[in-house]
Amino acid sequence: MIPNSLRRWFVVHFAMDVLFAIPLLIAPVLTMRLFGWQTVDPFTARLVGAALMAIGVESLLGRNAGVEAFRGMLNLKIIWSASAIIGMLITLLMGDAPPAGWLFVAIFAAFHVVWVVYRIRLRENQIR
Repeated sequence: MIPNSLRRWFVVHFAMDVLFAIPLLIAPVLTMRLFGWQTVDPFTARLVGAALMAIGVESLLGRNAGVEAFRGMLNLKIIWSASAIIGMLITLLMGDAPPAGWLFVAIFAAFHVVWVVYRIRLRENQIR
């Protein structure tokens, strides 16, 4: 059985992803400038918005699924968050992003920890 706490995390993840995705899809330049970016590639920003939308909506749609679906969704979330963290850290360490970039790293890192903890619990058969 999947714990209700994990299902709630999926709903929180949906809300946060969509909260960021919609502005990136509709007004990427304005959105990124609000966070301190002076140079914005709207193509890339919209691509990130689309990824956030897809992963977030799937979190909502899949929140009532079974163990196998959760295992797959958690794998995706772990790969996505780890890749994003690495990419953002490289960019920040090169000095190519405003300080708000650290906030995004922190958000991704917090979710990454949540996903890894639940994935380990699945692997250890603590969740059936």
